[in-house]
Amino acid sequence: MSHRRPYPEGTAAPTTPLLPSDRDDTTSTLGPASSTSSMRSLSPLRPSRSARQQQQRRTRHISFAAAVLSSLCAGSVTVFSLYGHIFQERLRYTQFQVNGVASAASIAMYIPVPLLGYLCDRVGPAPLSLLSAVFFGTGYSVAAGLYKRAAADEGGAGGGLSYATMILAFVAIGVGTCSMYLSAVATCAKNFGKGKHRGLALAVPIAAFGLSGMWQSQLGSRVFYERLADGAKGDVDVFRFFLFLAVLLFVVGLVGTFGLKIVDEQDLIDEAVEELERSGILDGSSLFTPGRAERGYGAIEQSDPFDDDDDAGIIDSLKDPEELEEARLKKQWVLNAETRRFLKDPTMWCFAIGFFFMIGPGEGFINNLGTIIKTLYPPTLHYVGKPTSAATHVSIVGFTSTVVRLLTGSLTDLLAPSPQARHVQITSIAPVHGRRFAVSRVAFLLFFAIVLSLGLVALASGFIQNHGERFWIVSGLVGAGYGAVFSLTPIIITVIWGVENFATNWGIVAMFPALGATVWGLIYSAVYQAGARRSAPAAGGNEEKDLFCYGSECYALTFWCMAISVWVACGLVLWAWKGRNGWAQRGIV
Repeated sequence: MSHRRPYPEGTAAPTTPLLPSDRDDTTSTLGPASSTSSMRSLSPLRPSRSARQQQQRRTRHISFAAAVLSSLCAGSVTVFSLYGHIFQERLRYTQFQVNGVASAASIAMYIPVPLLGYLCDRVGPAPLSLLSAVFFGTGYSVAAGLYKRAAADEGGAGGGLSYATMILAFVAIGVGTCSMYLSAVATCAKNFGKGKHRGLALAVPIAAFGLSGMWQSQLGSRVFYERLADGAKGDVDVFRFFLFLAVLLFVVGLVGTFGLKIVDEQDLIDEAVEELERSGILDGSSLFTPGRAERGYGAIEQSDPFDDDDDAGIIDSLKDPEELEEARLKKQWVLNAETRRFLKDPTMWCFAIGFFFMIGPGEGFINNLGTIIKTLYPPTLHYVGKPTSAATHVSIVGFTSTVVRLLTGSLTDLLAPSPQARHVQITSIAPVHGRRFAVSRVAFLLFFAIVLSLGLVALASGFIQNHGERFWIVSGLVGAGYGAVFSLTPIIITVIWGVENFATNWGIVAMFPALGATVWGLIYSAVYQAGARRSAPAAGGNEEKDLFCYGSECYALTFWCMAISVWVACGLVLWAWKGRNGWAQRGIV
């Protein structure tokens, strides 16, 4: 049923030119003179097209800046290794308990993503940013209070209510991380998903997320540090650092609440409706194409000067309430249909499981980086100078991750084939022939997954043991591989399954690393504790020695298994790409 207003009596409906002008053009020399513009000039409430376009550009730029700011602060949980070993030393947590806290944050950062993505697609990114402010402020404030009280207790707080509350605090931090990061990335994906620089537009907030760990770890170690008795710098002051993060992230969440907006979202839905019609899913139903007349082959759709939908960015308050409700129902139906289509795609499951096997080892390495470094320096080893620190290598991981995220986003925009639409690619399309040389985004993904595995192999082989000065090789390779995988995965999702339902689709795939991070954290803890028990008798067998492990036996088996896991992931992604009815056969990537 159409809700268009009728034309004035005696006025003929304007015709649409055979060569449609770009939506951004303010005038057309091919159409009728000025019936449309004169009608609109009569309404002082209706802004001019050029003014709306300027407002749209301004809104996009403000939203992009807010998204980058949110991403630049959201990765605070990635610096866990900066203070994880302090939990072990000051709070007397076992390695299992330290990993329990880290795993709680990781699970909370990934498991809610499908639900939060569903909400983001349907109500927008602003409510998620507000949610992140609440969770971050609460989580870090509670964690700071618990740490201060437990550190003052010489017996530690390795069990009981205090440890359980610390787990809950890091669950809140994980949910806050998920909410802030997802709202930022979804905003950029939808606002810039149609342009030729979609990869870079997504890579910038994703890279900023990786950079957040680098600058926060440096700030924590250089500003929020403890002063030793001799006046030298000690470890990070966890209490003050947590309070700083609580205030910072609460403020950033509020900024995102007012700054993150989606521009021209209705256009995304309309494009998706057209693709669903072509695929036969809508079966030509007029329910979700209001006002669209029956057209034969070669027919031209008529344009209505009174139709608000012809102008992207028209103010919602000028629309009829029935039109708004119709648009809302159409959006809901399209997003639900695309979610079902996404879940029924076999290649999605290969891709998601591959992402699980690929990113889990990277998460496990980053969460345990601090204790891994401690195993490189046994107490009996005499070394010259100061040993390498966790803060240094958190920064190396953050720096390499950031550089590679930006690099892959830019290179794939230049070299990778890209569809011209933002909606889900249901029907097969012809590849773009505009370039002589093209490299698929999946090829980039597989290459950097191998880079990630090489870092794990270097550590597992014992090449780094007793040579902490070589640890930068591991940190650099793992950081580069981890960053590229996390950058390319959402970009590939936008190319194959569109951007209008991006937050839901990415949320489903991003849920898998939660299990991966937990599994590898438990495996690493088990191997570490077994090594500590084996070395305890030789060191006197006291409780202190039971907590700490030194030597390659603490981690070698874990990281060999991690490398194999990444290789299995490469096989799964390769099958989704080149296998039967894979992406290559569909002509998508």
